[in-house]
Order: sequence, then C-alpha cells, then structure tokens
Amino acid sequence: MGLFNAAPGKNISFVHPPYFIISGLMGIPHIRFYYIFLFFVYIVSVLGNSSVMAVICLDRSLRTPKYVAVFNLAFVDLFGNSALVPKLLDIFLFDHRRIPYNDCLTFLFFCYTCLSMQALNLVALAYDRLVAITYPLHYQVRVTHRFMISMIASFWAFIIVAVLIAVGLITRLSFCKSVVVHSYFCDHGQIYRLACNDHFPNYVVSCLYPVFIFWLPLLFILLSYLYISCTLAKVANFQRGLKALKTCTGHLLLVAIYFIPLLITFTLMENIHPNARIINLSLTSVFPPMLNPIIYVLQTQEIKDSLRRLLKNSQSLKWAQRKHPILPQPSGSRC
Repeated sequence: MGLFNAAPGKNISFVHPPYFIISGLMGIPHIRFYYIFLFFVYIVSVLGNSSVMAVICLDRSLRTPKYVAVFNLAFVDLFGNSALVPKLLDIFLFDHRRIPYNDCLTFLFFCYTCLSMQALNLVALAYDRLVAITYPLHYQVRVTHRFMISMIASFWAFIIVAVLIAVGLITRLSFCKSVVVHSYFCDHGQIYRLACNDHFPNYVVSCLYPVFIFWLPLLFILLSYLYISCTLAKVANFQRGLKALKTCTGHLLLVAIYFIPLLITFTLMENIHPNARIINLSLTSVFPPMLNPIIYVLQTQEIKDSLRRLLKNSQSLKWAQRKHPILPQPSGSRC
C-alpha cells in the first residue's frame, strides 16, 4: 500500500492512513486576509469569554442557575475556539496540512463536542427564560442550581457519547484511495466519504446527528418563544410584558447568530459554491463564540452592573493603597 498501513482486527483488516490532508481553504483568492480576521476573532473571543467567566466567579450575585448556563456557554466558546482556530491557522497559514490519523480524530472530537454543546447550551438558556416568564412564581422551585447543573451535565454526557460513536465508526473504515479532506477541519462527513469499504453506519450517524444537535434544539427554542409570546399577549400590563421580553433579547441574538447561518447553508447547500460554503461554515464555528460575551455584556443588566461594581471596587482599592501604603516591616520584626 505504501502510503497506508493496516490495522488488523479479528476477521478483517482496516486500512488506516498515516495522515489526512486538509485542503478546505486552499486556493481561495485573498485568503490570507481571512486568516488575519480569524486571528482577531480568536483574540476577542478569548478576552471576552474569559472576562465573562471571571465576572461570574467574582460576583456572588451572579451565582444563580441562569448564570451557571452562561458560564458554561462562555467556557464552551473559549474551549471550542481554542481547539479550532489555532489549529486552523497552523494548517493553512503555515502549510501544515498533513494531520496524523489519530490527531485528526482527536481534532474532530473536540470540534464537534464544543460546536454541538453550544446548541444545547442555548436550549438550557431557553428553558430558563421559559420558566422565568411563564411560571415566575415557580421559578425558584423549578430552576435550581442542582437542576441546571444536572441538565448541563446530561448535555455534556450525551454529546461526548454521540461524538465518540462517530469517531469510533471512523476507525472501522478503510482508506485505500484519497486522503484529502475537503473541509477546514477533520470533518466527519468528508472523512467517511473517502472510505473504500461499507460506511453505511457512518451515513446513518451523519443523518441523525443534525436532528438531535440542530433541528430538535431549534424546534424547542422556537416553541419556547412561541409559548412565551402567547403568555405575554395575555398580560394586561403592556410595560410588564415589554420588560419581560427585554430579558430575552440577549438569548434571541445568540440563537440568531448560531442558527441562521447554518439554516442558510443547509437550505442553499447545492446552490452555494464549495469555497463559499466552507468559509460560511468556518465563520459559523468561530463567530458566535466571539459575539456571545459581547452580547451578554451589552444586553444583560446584571452583568453590566456587576462590571461597574468590580471596576469601582478595584479603583477604590488602588486609591486606598496609594493613600495608605503598607510600610515594609523592619528586618528584625516578628509576625
């Protein structure tokens, strides 16, 4: 085989290549400007999500079930972009397009896990808004810290098991033709189509995965806001209804930023140029993690108030230290 080596099993040998070649962004005009943009997006994402996580940790008033989900979203965004963008820049900017077989599967696992968890985290935030607006008197009972942590933990467990199944099925494929992956990362769909043996189980997973990770979360979110709208329409006090709706604007923006580009890509998949499709999907992967912390800081009054308090306390501490500096103790003094 030359390029390939066989991985023996009990009754069959699976031919695993030593590496895959990622070719998704090669040959696109002026693509280096896009790499500069990606680097900027990554820096803003790291700073923004780290700041949101720090504010939630430092301010006790934000340690509520809702902000457990917000903290998890910031963590997923930070971890996801850190798993994708540096590797993406290394592949295409420094022309390291050959990724070892095991490294490619690891890359696939982390990218799919984080991208999928973003969608399910939006479901957790939608449930929080649904209960807070439609059942405000029962909110403290229904949405507790334990419940929110359990829901997010169950989402993590589901995603990890689902992605591990997808990765495990790839290890049962033989690659005896091409090893060129036409995507910007080690994409499951692009990899299993390169196999020269039966990949029907992979095809089934690729069909079911978007249903549970994309369509069902989107359906739940849309039905939640439909129910919220019906509830607010029955509220006699217009100002009260408007105030309740304003608490959802941040979450609605996150949903739009995450789902609308994917809907456009899936709807117009056959009519979009392959290069435009790859760039659109890559933007969908890296852009929401950058915008999520900015939206929550600008749209959520509690976070803005918390930032003001933390900045005020920090400035007060610096002023006090300048006014009353701590004098060094004599060398012979005892504590």
